Amino acid sequence: MKDNVLILSIESSCDETAAAVVENGRNVLSNVISSQIEIHKEFGGVVPEVASRKHIENINDVVEEAMNTANVTRDQIDAVAVTYGPGLVGALLVGVNFAKGLAYAWQKPLIGVNHIEGHICANYIEDKNLEPPFICMVASGGHSHLVYVKDYGVYEILGVTRDDAAGEAFDKIARSIGLGYPGGPLVDMTAKKGNKDAIRFPRVIIDEETLDFSFSGLKSAVLNYLHNSSQKNEDVVIEDVAASFQEAVVEVLAMKTMKAAKMKNCGTVALAGGVASNSRLRDILEEQCQRSNYKFTKPSPILCTDNAAMIGSAAYFKYLNKQFADSSLNADPNLDLGQ
Repeated sequence: MKDNVLILSIESSCDETAAAVVENGRNVLSNVISSQIEIHKEFGGVVPEVASRKHIENINDVVEEAMNTANVTRDQIDAVAVTYGPGLVGALLVGVNFAKGLAYAWQKPLIGVNHIEGHICANYIEDKNLEPPFICMVASGGHSHLVYVKDYGVYEILGVTRDDAAGEAFDKIARSIGLGYPGGPLVDMTAKKGNKDAIRFPRVIIDEETLDFSFSGLKSAVLNYLHNSSQKNEDVVIEDVAASFQEAVVEVLAMKTMKAAKMKNCGTVALAGGVASNSRLRDILEEQCQRSNYKFTKPSPILCTDNAAMIGSAAYFKYLNKQFADSSLNADPNLDLGQ
């Protein structure tokens, strides 16, 4: 095995066209992201057909820029990796087919990567000394997973969302209070100006036995509050609504994460996914980990959002185990973690 393994990775599961070159799973030589946020703002959310078309337009330039920024040639690349699920099927197909063509033309191994696993592996880039086992809270627009990372590429799912993902709830509430899209960063920013104790929204626990999540009831409670306030002609302080809603989400996420760490007797806790960039969630988990004398790690915000560097990190550990795909690799929009 080579001392330095270079992997070109591609990510196109939603509305970011991304490519990166990653060395040995932890050293990022380039990480290029072409975002479509400004395009989808007009629609208040991601339009799958539009996202797919933009991926087709952007992917060649993004990959070329990633290679040029890393200052590497195709001969130096050891494998081509790509996200093949979960995500929007049309968007995934663009990345998968491009990666398959590239791997064939360059005569390099092809590695298929689970998008959620990529988010988890972003922590290996941020913390060069991080090793399994650890508990990871993966919270994004489409997914809320509480995962016990037993080893590299070996996962036990402890909890999942039963309805809305955390990020999806952020987006819906952001729209309802007039903040726009994308909801997560806008709610976070607005909440800083509000009182988190102004409105007592429910903390949905489900029951004491499960580590699953549910955010649809909380979303309904916020919408009911806004509707009732409107009927009574009461002023609504948007900043207080944002802060109180955010607190209800992050309290449950943090509580379940700490409960999982205690249950598994695991002294390391990590965050991952788009919601992992939420400043309140980062603060509250860090405070609770300090109180319990646990190590806490979190990716930089750029590594929380969809990116290809995290895919390159996950692919490295598959490369070591020779977990290569063939030309039959296909997009799987409902891919489960661990498949």
